[in-house]
Amino acid sequence: MRRWRASSAGRAGCGRTRRRSASCSGCAGTTSLPAGSRAGFFGLDVYSLWDSLRAILDFLREHEPDRVGAALEAYRCFEPYAEDAQAYALSSSLVPARCESEVVALLAELRRRAPTGAEEPGHGSGPAPDGDGLAPDGGGLERLAAEQNAEVVANAESYYRSMVHGGPCSWNIRDRHMVATLDRLMDHHGPEAKAVVWAHNTHVGDARATDMASAGMVNVGQLVREAHAVDGVVAVGFGSYEGTVIAGDHWGAEPRVMTVPPARPGSLEALLHRALPGEEALCVFPDPPGQGDWMRRTLDHRAIGVVYRPRAEAWGNYVPTVVARRYDAFVHCDRTRALTPLGREDEPVPGEPETYPTGV
Repeated sequence: MRRWRASSAGRAGCGRTRRRSASCSGCAGTTSLPAGSRAGFFGLDVYSLWDSLRAILDFLREHEPDRVGAALEAYRCFEPYAEDAQAYALSSSLVPARCESEVVALLAELRRRAPTGAEEPGHGSGPAPDGDGLAPDGGGLERLAAEQNAEVVANAESYYRSMVHGGPCSWNIRDRHMVATLDRLMDHHGPEAKAVVWAHNTHVGDARATDMASAGMVNVGQLVREAHAVDGVVAVGFGSYEGTVIAGDHWGAEPRVMTVPPARPGSLEALLHRALPGEEALCVFPDPPGQGDWMRRTLDHRAIGVVYRPRAEAWGNYVPTVVARRYDAFVHCDRTRALTPLGREDEPVPGEPETYPTGV
């Protein structure tokens, strides 16, 4: 039986940190196992359009040079925007589907059966690995990585094209892409595979237990529960009453340590602080939760993502939540300390496109 666990850990979902690096060290400890039994570390998001195009070109030039043409057509279509996602989004609002046909052609080309020899084991490290070589070797992972990069390009193009129109469409494209990526990884690794999804609460917690549902939004937690409930899905949320966090005050800002003020009165975090002052706790919710207790009430629940604005605490930063429906368990830390980002000196390109419509 497959086991799925969605886990939220605040800032760690949007950048590499020392705590997250420690979890990667555990992955590295499985390298002595057979290829099919090793742990891997994979990315799920769409924010790598240009990186993915370059990775596809590298793969095709090495393994399937007769197929490079479709990738070059897509790359040339995006080239005038100088890796500026906002410029592409604004341009596509004037000329709809500006690069759509090119990325659809590229995706179709990558989905065709690979020539003999393109799936030899030991070539690659899997779709969107975290740069540490932690994904298992072999088993066609290098071709899977190329195909996944094509999916990233296609969904990122659709995401940026839709975000200029507002509404839930761009958000839903992004989270559906994450779940489709997860499904492909699970299918690739077989029926005994297990996965932990590391993301912010806004992606992990079931959207149907929040006001996201009334806005027409879905998320990873909801979609995985709907598709894989019989496989054993456990959604774990995370929150704190006060402390510090590393975030930016807008997209593209340098991350910095910010003070998280005491939670809003009446919120989930304030309730747990009052019940457990100075403590840490793991709350596991019964199924179904008891009637009339705090787990079934709609409470404000603080949301801290890549972008956080402490000054907005009085009127923003909180999501109305029925906690026992949103999560299966919840980790509460009364006071948290900001994580330390790892250096970026090992990254081959300066960074990802800087313009995104949300802060998580």
